[in-house]
Amino acid sequence: MNIALCLTPKCNVTFLYSDTTLQQGMRKLRSSGFSAVPVITKDGLYAGSVSEGDLLWHLLGDRVTDNLTLDLSGKLVSDVLNTDRNPPVPITARMDDVLERSLKQNFIPVVDDRGVFIGIVTRKNIIDRYVLKN
Repeated sequence: MNIALCLTPKCNVTFLYSDTTLQQGMRKLRSSGFSAVPVITKDGLYAGSVSEGDLLWHLLGDRVTDNLTLDLSGKLVSDVLNTDRNPPVPITARMDDVLERSLKQNFIPVVDDRGVFIGIVTRKNIIDRYVLKN
């Protein structure tokens, strides 16, 4: 099976640009209802993912004090980017590989042969395709 059949295209995916400010990123993440989203560069390349936890841990830093000051000025999504959590697969990936990754990842980013982000495959996409369509 071609993974394109389970793909949610980029135009329907909530994502952040790597040069988005943390404040803007936090707002978009909160309004989306998702706990993690893909991050792409202005050139469209997949850069990694950001989760609520990544943002929280970045804001807390190495110490937690009673007088915590949260200065978000000048901080970008790229400062909290997690490049290891949701590695992308090429659009030519085998469905077996995508299924295996879906056991560990809520979403699997999909890129073209140039590394350009084209969408995601979610567990819901897979379940809808395999269970509800068959």
